Amino acid sequence: MEKRPRLARRELPAGEVPPASLALLLAAVLLLNALLYLHLGEPRGTSGRARTEPGLCPAGHFRLGALRNCSPWLSCEAMGREVRKLKCVGEGAVKKVFLSEWKENKVVLSRLTNSKLKEDFLHGLKMLKALQSKHVVRLLGYCEQEFTILTEYHPLGSLRGLNETLHMPKYKGMNTWHRRFMLAIDYVSIIRYLHSSPLGTLVMCDSNDLDKVLSQYLLTSDFHILVNDLDALPLVNRSAGRLVKCGHRELRGEFVAPEQHWPYGEEVPFEDDLMPPYDEKTDIWKIPDVSNFLLGHVEGSDIVRLHLFDIHAACKKKDPDERPSAQEVLETYRKVLTLLIREAAMPGTREML
Repeated sequence: MEKRPRLARRELPAGEVPPASLALLLAAVLLLNALLYLHLGEPRGTSGRARTEPGLCPAGHFRLGALRNCSPWLSCEAMGREVRKLKCVGEGAVKKVFLSEWKENKVVLSRLTNSKLKEDFLHGLKMLKALQSKHVVRLLGYCEQEFTILTEYHPLGSLRGLNETLHMPKYKGMNTWHRRFMLAIDYVSIIRYLHSSPLGTLVMCDSNDLDKVLSQYLLTSDFHILVNDLDALPLVNRSAGRLVKCGHRELRGEFVAPEQHWPYGEEVPFEDDLMPPYDEKTDIWKIPDVSNFLLGHVEGSDIVRLHLFDIHAACKKKDPDERPSAQEVLETYRKVLTLLIREAAMPGTREML
């Protein structure tokens, strides 16, 4: 009886993995990394407070550089004795900023320059003390009598210089849609933290244009974002009927939210007493503009914008009550990141299966 010929079957050499399996394995690894990143970004508990980091110093203490032990915040006496000013690196309406040195560590010394704004300065100090977390620049010491604050130094400076930094040869490898999107997630995480902070719902008021917003945040050497300037951070308390107004002057332009505009037209001169107050949803309005800057114009960034179109459209609703919360925006950003990583890890996988 004639035997039927067996179908030829390609034998894989020992140790060789089929292409489809290799693609799936790569996808699984990248997805695991994404989920790990998103998990570590989640706060513990439901209070909205930032998660406790391993080795975090107790309240009123800090650890800096190569120092192993936590040190108490430096007092007026310790700052006068141990901190050496090197040079002035900036000056704003409220304070002058000096690059300084403490025990061979570069630090930043901020000093009030306008006595009329001492309440703003002290409010910023109060916020720094109360909000110490992974989202806020590290406080090292302060002296209320001399209106000085000592904080950690970050050599990459404020977010205003992000594009210039990413064009430097040292950092060109970081100029990807993935890294830029993670910065946008950091930014929204900070807004979420401020809106659900240990002190209550805080509004980032020093944010009347994009350049001003970017100047309030620092870029760390490991490419994360910290909020640095907390001088204008009023509290919303809806149950007590307490809303806010960002300053006492008329605000103009499309960057600020519609409810921040003078509502009575050009015929009626602006009067602060007649200006209606508003809530934290002004911060939500500004998220798409800040994220658009952070995403930049690199390969893949337009795909990210496409996936964020709906949530950004919701952020731009004229009625603030129709805008999402910072928590909802953050959840959407994280879902989009996971989706995009999965898509990037599995191009053509279906064709191989």
